[in-house]
Amino acid sequence: MTNIENYLSIARRQGYERVPAEFNMCPDLAKRFQAYCQETGFSFRPSVVAVPDIVPKVAKAEDFLKFFDHGFKEGTVLDPYGVAHEPGSAAAFHMRKMHFPLANFDSPEQILTYPFPDYTNADATAQRAAVQAAHKEDLVAVGDMQCTVWERAWYMRGMENLMADMMLEDPIAEALLDRVTDISVLRAESYVRSGVDVLFLGDDIGMQHTIMMSEELYCKWLQPRLARVIAAARAINPNIIVFYHSCGFVTPMIPHLIDAGIDVLNPVQPECMKFEEIHEQYGDKLSFHGTIGTQTTMPFGTPEEVKREVWKNLDIAGDRGGLFVGPTHMLEPEVPVENVVAYIEACREYSKS
Repeated sequence: MTNIENYLSIARRQGYERVPAEFNMCPDLAKRFQAYCQETGFSFRPSVVAVPDIVPKVAKAEDFLKFFDHGFKEGTVLDPYGVAHEPGSAAAFHMRKMHFPLANFDSPEQILTYPFPDYTNADATAQRAAVQAAHKEDLVAVGDMQCTVWERAWYMRGMENLMADMMLEDPIAEALLDRVTDISVLRAESYVRSGVDVLFLGDDIGMQHTIMMSEELYCKWLQPRLARVIAAARAINPNIIVFYHSCGFVTPMIPHLIDAGIDVLNPVQPECMKFEEIHEQYGDKLSFHGTIGTQTTMPFGTPEEVKREVWKNLDIAGDRGGLFVGPTHMLEPEVPVENVVAYIEACREYSKS
């Protein structure tokens, strides 16, 4: 099998020849890993490559700043949706404060006139070229669309505000979620037309020990909109592989995600869910991506423990595949380089029993 054939066969639970290794590192760990490779001759070639999004027309900074009643400290960045990302300390890679441009809105009309990024007729030339380049190198082309509906919307409105909007059935919720979904549909359609192999969607809907909202609230407001994005992608390519990311405990949501049309669930955090139980219940209709804890095994385990965890989970998945085994989140500075190497070696050394 080629790398692409092997990867897609794992996703479809049709068997496999090799275990791909996939992980992301924070800048500090990436430097240490690179230095290790230079010193030892250790090498690693990824199986996938992220394909760039189409570039929308975006409002000017001053058009967004008028929605805030305060200033920001130096280094704050406005994203294409007008959300202000205020930096924390340099050492804390993920720590930043978000400021919500729609926080004080009180009518759906304000949503309708807000300067959302315009993806209509966006140029996909670079996107198509990136897919072709990936395929020429036998790399899986991935369209990354995390923050698909829920997270994108609450980043703009504020989580508490949007939760209240949904619970009160405020028209603001419908206007905002529909607008965000419309944009996600355009982006998904472009990725699929450009030929990506995988569409990576996601919204965090789980916390460490419970779901973020009731199933009723999720099924009323969010699941149908996720299903709409997936249906738009499948209308162009019925065989597109759809990954879905949510950190945390999402066990009660899995049937709803399956009904929406996902193929692969990421990251199945072992600190929140037991992979063996999830696989036993849903492994005939769903594949998985992750399962190696970044709160536990990767930062605090030994290299031998990392390998044992990788092999244990691959054994659970079995000969059909259905598991892209890997760390459940970005690897942070606490992770020893030796554990990253052990993870890669475990994928290379695994032998199906």
